[in-house]
Amino acid sequence: MNGLFPLYQKGAFEYPVAMALATLLGLGFGFALERGGFGSARRLAAQFYGTDMRVLKVMFSAIVTATVGLGIFGGLGVVDLGALQIPGTWWWPQIVGGFVLGAGFIVSGYCPGTAVVATASGNLDGIVSLVGVMFGALLFGALWPVLEGFYMSGEAGVLTLHGMLGVPWAVVAAGVVAMAVGAFLFGEWVEGLLAKKAGTDAPDVDPRTRNRVFAGFGVAAALGLAAMAVTPAAVVPP
Repeated sequence: MNGLFPLYQKGAFEYPVAMALATLLGLGFGFALERGGFGSARRLAAQFYGTDMRVLKVMFSAIVTATVGLGIFGGLGVVDLGALQIPGTWWWPQIVGGFVLGAGFIVSGYCPGTAVVATASGNLDGIVSLVGVMFGALLFGALWPVLEGFYMSGEAGVLTLHGMLGVPWAVVAAGVVAMAVGAFLFGEWVEGLLAKKAGTDAPDVDPRTRNRVFAGFGVAAALGLAAMAVTPAAVVPP
């Protein structure tokens, strides 16, 4: 295999070290979420009502950063994309699981990660949500003999966008950037419209900051395409 990264798959350290590093990264991610206001159920639930699209913007920015970054460093041979661990697809349980997670999100105002952030911030609703997540996990384990057949149904193997479309990774990354820009602009229009109808103020948007973000996305996408062009034989995920 080519490339220095991912370090764990390359045998740079053992499982305990990997878990320690993952914990540190998780703490950093949680801190960023808390500083971004994602420890507030009201702010998170506002995404579903269309009056505050910050969740969409933050998560889409993370997706763009990871996708474009992997495209660039994969093209340069720094990251062995073929060594990445990509979960398989099981259509029916994942569709149902998405609905269950979404229902829990809108009812509680938190996803599992933001429930942890809210708990760390001392919010009672976050603690209740986290207890609910733990109870659900225990209940799932207890019902595993009954649910196992459904859980393993609809297997489709490992599916990736570039594999399904038959295009290079960098092309998909550029497409994701375009989708993000469109989603940001559309989201701002929607939140302005619905916030006005709800009698609330839409989040302030600094056009200069937004345009800098868009420019950064565009430059990164161009670099990814250039990197793949320089190293067309770069290994990509299956």
